[in-house]
Amino acid sequence: MEAKSRTLEITILSAEDLRIDNKSVKKNAFVVVSIDPFHSKMTKMDGDGGSYPSWNDKLEMDMPMQTNFVSIEVKCKGSGGQKTVGFARIPVTDFIGGYSPETCVQFLSYRLRDPKGLKNGIINVSVRVKVPVHGCSYQAAAAGRRLGIPIDGQKDFGVVTGIPICSGYPSNSLFG
Repeated sequence: MEAKSRTLEITILSAEDLRIDNKSVKKNAFVVVSIDPFHSKMTKMDGDGGSYPSWNDKLEMDMPMQTNFVSIEVKCKGSGGQKTVGFARIPVTDFIGGYSPETCVQFLSYRLRDPKGLKNGIINVSVRVKVPVHGCSYQAAAAGRRLGIPIDGQKDFGVVTGIPICSGYPSNSLFG
């Protein structure tokens, strides 16, 4: 049975040099992370980081297998409402299918673009794909860390190596 989605764990760490209309952002910056138009999550608002906000917010989202990009939008809330500061699209191939295993935490930085397409700061994130638990049996999942076989009646649940008896060779060639 193949999974239809994976769990994406994305931590929005910080941003650098955020501006609106070429003026430094004063406060109230936050980030919206979207997998698609129907699934998004938001960080808390940074009230005093200015144009160098810090969130360190960990967001977990179900990411369908066919997802190609994760979108990050930095916004700022002011008296005139919410304004988009910058936008970045993270290719899923940046953290899946590369040289490091999918489940490793990867630290990434992306250039933000404002609504006009101009460079507008940098966003720093960490990304990890969590391994689905449904890949093992119900009993193994329920056991948690207690995977293995009890050795000599003890409860240490060590690892046992098995050696096959039937190797495909005629029995007389192995034992005599």
